Amino acid sequence: MKNLTILGSTGSIGVSTLEVVAAHPDKFRVVALTAGANLELLKQQIETFQPDLVSVLTADKAKALSRSLSGKKPQIMHGVEGLIAAATASDTTMVVAAIVGAAGLVPTAAAIMAGKDVALANKETLVTAGHLIMKMVREKNVCLYPVDSEHCAVFQSMAGHRTQDIARVILTASGGPFLHWGKEKLASATVADALNHPNWSMGKKITVDSASMMNKGLEVIEARWLFDIPVGRIAVNIHPQSIVHSMVEYIDGSVMAQLGVPDMKGPIAYALTYPGRVASGVKPLDLTALSGLTFLKPDTDRFPALKLAYDAVQAGESMPAVMNAANEIAVESFLSGRIGFMAIPETIAKVMDLHPPRSLHSIEEVLEADRWGRRTAKEVLGCTN
Repeated sequence: MKNLTILGSTGSIGVSTLEVVAAHPDKFRVVALTAGANLELLKQQIETFQPDLVSVLTADKAKALSRSLSGKKPQIMHGVEGLIAAATASDTTMVVAAIVGAAGLVPTAAAIMAGKDVALANKETLVTAGHLIMKMVREKNVCLYPVDSEHCAVFQSMAGHRTQDIARVILTASGGPFLHWGKEKLASATVADALNHPNWSMGKKITVDSASMMNKGLEVIEARWLFDIPVGRIAVNIHPQSIVHSMVEYIDGSVMAQLGVPDMKGPIAYALTYPGRVASGVKPLDLTALSGLTFLKPDTDRFPALKLAYDAVQAGESMPAVMNAANEIAVESFLSGRIGFMAIPETIAKVMDLHPPRSLHSIEEVLEADRWGRRTAKEVLGCTN
C-alpha cells in the first residue's frame, strides 16, 4: 500500500491521479490533499478518499470547507503552512506535486527534504531551482519520478541504457491550437482561441503555455536537470498527433520512443507504480487506425517563447526563475484580457533584458528572483497590483 499526498488535487493532474487511485484501492491510500479555490470538488474528494489532512488557499476557505463537511472531518489547514504540512505528513510515502506554477516549489522541496519520493508534475520546480532540487534529491536519496508525458516518455526510453550513450533527447510538442497560424493572425488570437487545444485537456495556464510553446521551453529546462543532459542536446519536434510522447536518440543512430494515446493517466500510473505497471484506464493505441505520424521543426519566429526558454537556461543562474515569473504574470494578464497573445513573449523578453543573472544558493534566493521577475513584469505591463 502506497500512501499519497496530492498537491493540487482539484487540478487536471490531481483529478486524473485520483481516478487512477480509485481504480486501485488495494494499492493506494490518500493521506493528504491540497487545493486552491474549488471547494466543491475538494469536498467530494474528501468524502470519497477520506484523507487525514487537507489544505486550501486561505483561512476563509478553510472555514468554509469545514462548515460544508459533516461527520468525521480531516484536519484542515491553509496557505504555505498547510502545503508544507501535507507534503511532509508522516504517513505519506509519495507526494504527487501537481500544483501549477512556481507556487509548487516550496512544498515540493519540503517533501524531498522530509525524505518523500515525489511524482513531479510541477515543471516549474526544476525550471526555477533545478540545481538545488537535484542536489536535495541526491542528498536525501529519494526518487523523483516524472509525470509530464514527455519526461515520462524519456524516462521509459532511457530504461536499460547508459546515459553516456545518449546523443539527444527529443521532446515532442503538439503545436497547440496555433500550429498553422501566421504572425498577423496570432496577434489577434483570443483567450478562447488559445484554450482550444486540439489534443489535451489541461488547466488554463498550461493550455496557454502550450499555445505559446513556453510549455515546451519549460520542459526543455526541466529535462536538462531531470536527466542531467546538456541543453544543447535537447531538441524539440512538433508532432501534431501527440502519439509519440518523446524520444531518445543514441550514438549508434537508434531512436527509442514511447507511444500512447494522449491521456495523462498513463504517465501518472507509471510514476505511482514504477517499476511495475497497472491498468491506467487509458485506451490501447490502435496503430492501424492512425493516418500517419508527422514531425516538424518548431518555428521560433512565430513562437519566440521557446527560444526565450533556451536563452534563459543558457544564461543560467537566476534567469530561468525570472523568465518563469514573467511568463506567469503575462499569462495571467492575457487570460484577464489586459494584453494580447503576442504580448506574452514580448513581456518575458523585456523582463529578461532587464535582469542581470545571479547565483542562487537557497530556495529563499530562488523565491526572491521569482518575486523580482513578477514585480518587474507588472511594471513592464503597467499593472498597479
